[in-house]
Amino acid sequence: MTEPDRFQFSTCDLCDAHKADDSGAFRVLPPVFTAYGAVAAFAGPVSTVKCFEDNTLVKAAVDSPGHGRVLVVDGGGSLRRALVGGNLAAAAARNGWAGVVVNGCVRDVAELNAADVGIRALALMPLPTEKRNEGQRDVVVQIQGIWVRPGDWLYADADGMVVSATSLH
Repeated sequence: MTEPDRFQFSTCDLCDAHKADDSGAFRVLPPVFTAYGAVAAFAGPVSTVKCFEDNTLVKAAVDSPGHGRVLVVDGGGSLRRALVGGNLAAAAARNGWAGVVVNGCVRDVAELNAADVGIRALALMPLPTEKRNEGQRDVVVQIQGIWVRPGDWLYADADGMVVSATSLH
């Protein structure tokens, strides 16, 4: 059992508890993401991929052991190509990722919703990516104006997503 499976959380409660935090350690992601995947709420330490219309490093990440982490993919907010589809969602679930957050698009919605992993993305787009072997892994990214660092903790539920510099449980 991964660590996030052992606790319950509410992003609303986390926001209530940290609303006065002006240190930048607690951040709230904007409400522009749609939920996919069979897991409605998820949390874990963050691993990142930064890429643009090329999901080579996203595939490499979800094909590796997730250990209950959340993969945060900075796709530059592109609405032109899908960075995650059914095959990658299934790989993320199979390899123990708690969730995948995509600042960009996903595809294969029926397959995404059947995958035992939490998924958040900006929109659906049926067009796949190019494969150029470009991008960066485990770097600081900016998701919709909010900084997310490898090792931060991300919490996602039906009310939204928050990021913290440390575990909040």
